[in-house]
Amino acid sequence: MDSIYFLEVIVSVLFMSMLAQALSKRFQVPVIIFLLIEGVLIGPEVLNFIDPATFGDGLTAIVSLSVAVIVFDGGLHIDIKSIRPIRKDALKLTTIGVLITFLSATLITYLFLDVSIKIAALFGALVAATGPTVITPLVRNIHVNHKVGKILEIEGVFNDAASVIIAAFAFEWIVSQLYGFDAFLFILQRLIIGSIVGFISGYVLKSFLSSGSLVTDQTARFFTLTLVMSTYVVSELLGNESGILAAAVFGIVTGTSNIPHKQVLKEFKSDLVMMMLSLIFILLAAMLKFEDIVAIWPKGVIVVLLLIFLVRPMAVFVSTVNSHLKTKEKLFISFIGPRGVVPASIATYFAVKLEALNIFGGQMLVGLVFLTVIITVIMTGTLARRIANLLGVIPMEILIIGGGEVGKILAERFEKRGENVVVVDNSEERCQRLLKQGIRVVHGDAEDINVLKDAGIEKAKYVVATTDKDNTNLLVSQIAKSKFNLNEEQIVARVNSVENLHAFWDLSIRSMSPQMTTALVLDNMVGKPSMFSMCEVGDEGEILEVRVTNPDIAGKAIKDLSLPENSLLLMIRRGEKSFIANGNLVLEYDDLVTVIGEGDSAREIADILNR
Repeated sequence: MDSIYFLEVIVSVLFMSMLAQALSKRFQVPVIIFLLIEGVLIGPEVLNFIDPATFGDGLTAIVSLSVAVIVFDGGLHIDIKSIRPIRKDALKLTTIGVLITFLSATLITYLFLDVSIKIAALFGALVAATGPTVITPLVRNIHVNHKVGKILEIEGVFNDAASVIIAAFAFEWIVSQLYGFDAFLFILQRLIIGSIVGFISGYVLKSFLSSGSLVTDQTARFFTLTLVMSTYVVSELLGNESGILAAAVFGIVTGTSNIPHKQVLKEFKSDLVMMMLSLIFILLAAMLKFEDIVAIWPKGVIVVLLLIFLVRPMAVFVSTVNSHLKTKEKLFISFIGPRGVVPASIATYFAVKLEALNIFGGQMLVGLVFLTVIITVIMTGTLARRIANLLGVIPMEILIIGGGEVGKILAERFEKRGENVVVVDNSEERCQRLLKQGIRVVHGDAEDINVLKDAGIEKAKYVVATTDKDNTNLLVSQIAKSKFNLNEEQIVARVNSVENLHAFWDLSIRSMSPQMTTALVLDNMVGKPSMFSMCEVGDEGEILEVRVTNPDIAGKAIKDLSLPENSLLLMIRRGEKSFIANGNLVLEYDDLVTVIGEGDSAREIADILNR
């Protein structure tokens, strides 16, 4: 292949990648959709600008190493210590869920399409993976609640590895007739090899990055990239098709470790992953042949739709029996099942091998896999935000400064409400205590802008400063306001000394003094005991402000509503006017209602009003 032609391809792909990213940002859908469209357009089937077949075996090498880096990056963003409450759910999805998807997809494909059970099993294995290259940017873009987002990300990273191993087993079953103990041994060996190589690589990287001041950011990036590729190659040499698992384990070990330069690695890998994702997906999409899609139409579409609306929900609901996930969260996870780079690349790789061995079914496999990728990616990318809003899995992002008793109790209450909460604290002990409760923490000095960025202040809806140091609370509030453009309504601060209240007020920072507030409440309770008795709802109570958006509620009087016991509507704000709630008051659309209730009753009213 002409070297100039190769460079033309690389430069063209990079420019198309930038265009795809711009379109993705403009239309708020995953970039992979536009990469897919661009790949098909420039391929032999349309403009014939690029023919990936000219790359020969080099394309397989490019795809393999790129996928390894992409999977490593996915693992790098997973910290096992911070996901204790969801580890069981994620583990079940990546074991029970994968097995259900594999078996169900195999059966459906065998029944609907004219293929052998072995080719059907190979397809079932490939589509058992949910692509992290689509899921990770998707959940971060729409900001679903932390629990659901992390489950999806972990599932995507591990499913890729599990899918590749099962697909390799299915391929070996086709070409070398593996049965019984040999089949079991094949899978077990790949699991052991990938896990051991990944753990060793994680230990080597941690030792290197912790070796001293001679390791610079540049050295850390170069060494890590070299080690990722080495991990994949070594694992493949020891056991073919184990390299993806090794890269995933390596990434998670690194993401969980407290090592220098980790943030630099995350930023660098994100840029590198975007470049590699663009390169391989455009090239793979360019290989798509319309005749392969036409050959399985319309039965292939039926198979894909059954995967989406039957197999995926079944795998999720069976895997999450007795979990703490709510039904709406399970439904959202069921909908998010896009397939991405890994099944497309491995299907192409296996199709070439099957064709060389004169085994029928390779091209059908490619067509069916690409049809699955196209339908699942487009459906997920265009509808995910609407489904998330409909199911109510997009919470507020709240950053709490200080993990003391006040910050801890506040974080627990927000978590119970279903909000996304991150606590920043400089005490390792307090951080560990919060982690054990399943609350996300960032260990560091809240006065450091980089620590605040790491905690997610750039996308936070509220910042609450709760430390016992007024200087820290004031400085963080100022940073949030001046550096990250949060407005006065988004910043709340605790003032420990009454004499410092005016310093906060002068800067228009909403603040409260525990001493002053306690004195005012006690003052009003003396001689006026009934005034505050209604607010004594205990640790389990809540006072909420809820917007009326349910058209079935608008136009009804309060007395006609079926409200839960131990709850009360206090006040209705309509535009600039406020009304004390009474039974004859008729609610209107967009009214802001103040609700008080014990237990979950306040949340139940909220669900009724804004359903």
